[in-house]
Amino acid sequence: MNKQSALAEAFRQSVYKVPGHGDLIVQNLRTVLDQIDGDLESDRYGTGKIIEDFQDKMADLLGKEKAVFFPSGTMAQQIALRIWCDQRGVAKVAYHPLAHLEIHENDALRELHRIEPILLADKDRLIRLEDVMNMPEEISCLLLELPQREIGGQLPAYEELEAISKYCRERGIKLHMDGARLFEITPYYGRSAAEISSLFDSVYISFYKGIGGIAGAILAGDSDFIDTSKVWKRRHGGDLISLYPYILSADYYFQQRVGKMQQYHEDAKALAGLYNACHGIATRPVEPVSNMFHVHIDMPKHQLEPSLIQCYEETGVGLTSYLVEVGDTSCAYEVSVGDRYATLPRERLVEALQWLDKKMMEF
Repeated sequence: MNKQSALAEAFRQSVYKVPGHGDLIVQNLRTVLDQIDGDLESDRYGTGKIIEDFQDKMADLLGKEKAVFFPSGTMAQQIALRIWCDQRGVAKVAYHPLAHLEIHENDALRELHRIEPILLADKDRLIRLEDVMNMPEEISCLLLELPQREIGGQLPAYEELEAISKYCRERGIKLHMDGARLFEITPYYGRSAAEISSLFDSVYISFYKGIGGIAGAILAGDSDFIDTSKVWKRRHGGDLISLYPYILSADYYFQQRVGKMQQYHEDAKALAGLYNACHGIATRPVEPVSNMFHVHIDMPKHQLEPSLIQCYEETGVGLTSYLVEVGDTSCAYEVSVGDRYATLPRERLVEALQWLDKKMMEF
């Protein structure tokens, strides 16, 4: 067993796990199905009451004319950008250097759609209005990820978001939101999902991140856009004969958790405060703007891993299942606060972080 899997196993066996909602187990789907009439008809190739009612519900919540359910956000976003490029006749889009499409999709936008990405801003900061205003090339669409996950879940000021939206609309540039964690940022902005979405021409949201469903995504926009997206969904093989396990779990856990986003945000701020009180540890952002943030630790990964395993064994608290090298002398990991945090004994959490603080001071 390598060190990385040893850390993951130690985390799995810990009594109190800090991040997330719970373990990814089959019981999660059983819990959902126990609430549903077993004679309810499933969806079929993108039609039927289950999928159509859910799509209408999400369109209303996002303030858009229509919405369509996709099995994955990767598929939904590529299709959104393809539609906007075809409409304008310019096969170029702009987004952050660390956008999901750029670093996690194996050049799919280029290889499948022949769309050229224009990377805006430095990788360590958010896209700003001046970046958009100074774009060197014409584009069809600008994609903004809210929050920007790979730099700790940072967000622009709402006023800057409004200014970017206004600038794009005045110039006929479509604005698409990678809103995988849209509902998680509503407490920080103090605005509804529909208010935030009103600044964008199209919006994607995920159901397995802060919501905690099995999988699946919604793409929302005006009627013509969504009708076209359904054609592309069929072309991509996204119209499975039925998607009801994903839809039912998305709907169930959405209802369970969307009202808890304020609490998750408050819990994330409290947890970040405990981390920042430790020697050689800092969160990014210092104060989280959603339920997620990154933890940066001034210790090499190969030295921190055995220390974390020892910490888990002695305190029973699991902080993370993985570490990512940031440099030769530091590493990091992501934290997403969910239902688990409310059941975590605070004295045990404080004990674990005090243990880690002491270890960092000895390093």
